[in-house]
Amino acid sequence: MRVAVVDDQSLIRSGLTMLIGSQPDLRVVAEAGDGVQALSLLARTPADVVLMDVRMPRLDGLEATRRLLAAPPPVPRVVMLTTFDLDEYVLAAIRVGASGFLLKDADPEQLLDAIRVVHRGDAVIAPGMTRRLLDHVAPLLGAPPAAPDSDLSRRIAALSAREHEVFLLMAAARSNSEIATELFLSETTVKTHVAHVLDKLGARDRVQAAVLAYEAGVVTPGDRTTVIDPPPARPGG
Repeated sequence: MRVAVVDDQSLIRSGLTMLIGSQPDLRVVAEAGDGVQALSLLARTPADVVLMDVRMPRLDGLEATRRLLAAPPPVPRVVMLTTFDLDEYVLAAIRVGASGFLLKDADPEQLLDAIRVVHRGDAVIAPGMTRRLLDHVAPLLGAPPAAPDSDLSRRIAALSAREHEVFLLMAAARSNSEIATELFLSETTVKTHVAHVLDKLGARDRVQAAVLAYEAGVVTPGDRTTVIDPPPARPGG
C-alpha cells in the first residue's frame, strides 16, 4: 500500500514515515510539509492512503483534502490527523470527504491498522474514538433546522424499522458487538444492516452517518440515544 504523509512538523512526519516503513505491506511514497506541496507531489506520485494534518501553513488539510478528492479518479483515501482542540474542523473534514480521523497521540498499532482499514474502503475510526469525537462535535451542530433537508428525510424514511434502530445506535457510536447485544442479533446480521444503512443514506462511513443523524434531528446533542419521531414498523425490517 502506498502511503503519503502530510504534516508541517518534521519530527512527526519523520516518525510516521519510519513507523509506516517498518511494515512489509506499507510504503511511504511522498512526504509534504503543507497542503500546496502535498497536492503537487500527489499529482505526480499516486498514493492509496494519505495521512493529512489539519492545521498547516499556506494550505490547510481541509482545503487540500477537498482539492485532492475533487480531482479525477482514482483518488486516495484521506485520514485526518487531529486533536480535540480542533473540534471545529472535524465536521468540516467529514464534509470535504475525509475517510476518518486519528488523534496524533494514537498508538502506533492503531495508526497502522487504520491505514489498512481505510485502504479496504471501511471507516477508519474505532467506535470508542467515534464516541469521543461525537461528544465534542455534537454541540457544534446545534439544533436541527426547522425545515430538514427533504432528500435526507427521504433517505432516512427509506430505512426499515430494524435499520432505523441500527442507525440510531450507530449515531450513539455503538460498536457492532454492542448493537448485536442490544438488539439480540448476531454480529453478522448487524454488519449487513449497517451496510444497508450506509448505502441507503449515501454515507461513506459510520461517522458521516452519525453526523447525518444530528443534522436531520434524529438524535440531538447531549442525548445521542433520543429517538425523534421514529418511523412506524415496516414489513421485512
